[in-house]
Amino acid sequence: MVLNLEVRFSRRAVLLAAGGLLVGCSEQPEGDKVHLRLATGPAGAVYRRIGGALAEHISEQVPGATVTTVPSGASTDNIRMLRAGEVHLGLTSLDALITTDGSAPEGLSAICRLYDSHLHLVVMAGSAIDEFRDLEGKRVSLGARDSGTEFTSLRVLKLGRVNADGRYLSQAESAAALRGGEIDAMFSLTGVPTPAITELAQRHPIRLIPLDAQADALFTAYPGPYTPAMIPATAYAGVPATRTVAVPNVLLVRNDLPDDLVYAITDTIFTHTGTITSASRDDAEAVPEAWQINVRTGISTASVPLHPGAAAWFRDRKR
Repeated sequence: MVLNLEVRFSRRAVLLAAGGLLVGCSEQPEGDKVHLRLATGPAGAVYRRIGGALAEHISEQVPGATVTTVPSGASTDNIRMLRAGEVHLGLTSLDALITTDGSAPEGLSAICRLYDSHLHLVVMAGSAIDEFRDLEGKRVSLGARDSGTEFTSLRVLKLGRVNADGRYLSQAESAAALRGGEIDAMFSLTGVPTPAITELAQRHPIRLIPLDAQADALFTAYPGPYTPAMIPATAYAGVPATRTVAVPNVLLVRNDLPDDLVYAITDTIFTHTGTITSASRDDAEAVPEAWQINVRTGISTASVPLHPGAAAWFRDRKR
């Protein structure tokens, strides 16, 4: 079902909210109510947790706004739902968003860059797979269909000329299948640490396969969204630091959302970031990726344009 995107939110209410003057006020005229849907990701994924944290945060800080999360396959599924008008906001990895000519899909823009995901290639500790090329003919989870993991892992395999027996599983499903011997390896493009891999490593010894050569290949073939990176030794129990590739994640929005509303959302994400990060440090459902959210990197969305409301907020911030 396509959503009605004609939201009603008075300019005065939005501007007061952006200025922090109405935070905590519970009584708003019905005409100032706006109900938004935010596409997140599958079970066991960071997208699910950080999307939930953002939805709760925006609902609490922008008076009259309620944000509901929508589970999904992740990046490309979220882009599809945004373009179809099924959701108003969505998370995506930058490489899945930028087309081959360097542009973003029509009708969509960015609110901000949030955090970077790292490509994990996980095997059990006793696996015979020691390097990337050993994936030839092996049973490998490529992530859920329409996910950023699927998008990036297929690129990596194609560039490396490796033919794997691909399976399409969510992160939680991949971890369970790897533990049960149903697959030989799993890709996961996600924040560090990610819940599904953390839980697997706590119960069974695992290894991460280095992807430094694959990072170089991606950077050369697709300039823009990729950078070499390191998964630190502190990320997963018993796993040493491992070289890989990182991809930025952005919060997308449909272009037809009012500028003032997007301005208020942008303001509350950056002005009250401490609310998310402080809660994350003590919460069992921690979202450490929220610690990466900051104004300096938030504006860096590559060739993806900022929504006019977000652009106005960043301009005002510089004054």
